[in-house]
Amino acid sequence: MSELGDIEAMVERLRAGEVRALARAVSLVEDGAALGRELVRACRGYADDALRVGITGPPGAGKSTLVDQMAKWLRQEGQTVGVVAVDPTSPYTGGALLGDRIRMQELSGDAGVYIRSMASRGAKGGVAAAVDDVCVVMAAAGRQVILIETMGVGQDEVEVARLADVTVLVLVPGMGDEVQSLKAGVMEVADVFVVNKSDCDGAERVEAEILAMQGLAVDAHEPVVRTVATTGAGVDELMGAVRRCAAEKRGKKPRFKSRVEGLCLDHLGVAVKSMDAARSFYEALGLAVSHVETVEHEKVRTAMLPLGESRIELLEATEEDSVIGRFIAKRGEGLHHVAIRVDGVDAMFERLRSQGVRLASDEVRVGAGGHRYFFVHPASTGGVLVEIVGDAAGSTMREGE
Repeated sequence: MSELGDIEAMVERLRAGEVRALARAVSLVEDGAALGRELVRACRGYADDALRVGITGPPGAGKSTLVDQMAKWLRQEGQTVGVVAVDPTSPYTGGALLGDRIRMQELSGDAGVYIRSMASRGAKGGVAAAVDDVCVVMAAAGRQVILIETMGVGQDEVEVARLADVTVLVLVPGMGDEVQSLKAGVMEVADVFVVNKSDCDGAERVEAEILAMQGLAVDAHEPVVRTVATTGAGVDELMGAVRRCAAEKRGKKPRFKSRVEGLCLDHLGVAVKSMDAARSFYEALGLAVSHVETVEHEKVRTAMLPLGESRIELLEATEEDSVIGRFIAKRGEGLHHVAIRVDGVDAMFERLRSQGVRLASDEVRVGAGGHRYFFVHPASTGGVLVEIVGDAAGSTMREGE
């Protein structure tokens, strides 16, 4: 890559959701080359919508395990995730001392999660110098939420607050005077406080110290959440606090929704003859494709375009003898289905079937993006095919250009 056309091609591949292109782009940016800087400039116009969440705290607080649980929660909500984990620098290679293959191994097969370990390379404040630019590239590649985990060096980890929309400070029982020592630094920039390992003795004391130092009331702006990252306990409450804080700071609706909010419009499925031709229109509107995948058992290629809190799903048949192929042959291009997200897709499947609703599916299946779904026949919905979407099965998701 050496010319403007090469950069434009790279950006196009990023926006199409190509994971290899994202990995290559991040490497260019992290190396600090002139080409990487040009790439970042080209990506900035597509990077405004991503929510950045910084996770900081002292070593041993369980930040990596908590980030793992946060990423899983987001994937269950149908969000694409980028993770930037800043590690100490190897004295031999100059790279990250802890590689991304060590972290989040359960998510390594999920194309909806991209994880990058970065060496601090002597940078102050617990984050590497290139983190901001890497976040820009991840956002341009359609990562809707970016989790930034700092190295864990102490009270000077305040730089993450400049990079993130919401800063989460993770503390644990047994820190003693360390909580007091953090007051003059990172505790002043935190938006959400987490008492992790809260199943251990002393969790109540740590929470009381945080509240006393900050002068917080029960309904304070900076909430205190208890978690047990190894089991996932408290992650729902943590993500709810992050969501509310992001909404308040941005002055708009949150980038992701809490599971307790119930029904919501997930996406509109549009059947198209040509994916590339259809994408050109939506991209002209300013929408960016966040994920492209082929679902083999449905014989369909899909592309997701985030639109506010919902999405548009383009559907292109890979074979004429398929649901989408037959739909287009009979009716032409157009709206194929409306997808509604619910809490507990299996329970909803049984509920509707027991109430005599005519279903177009005989079981809950796994579709594009790893989400679990079933269809309701138009005869029961007023003439529109309705897809009921549930929790994502991220471990089954694969990239499928």
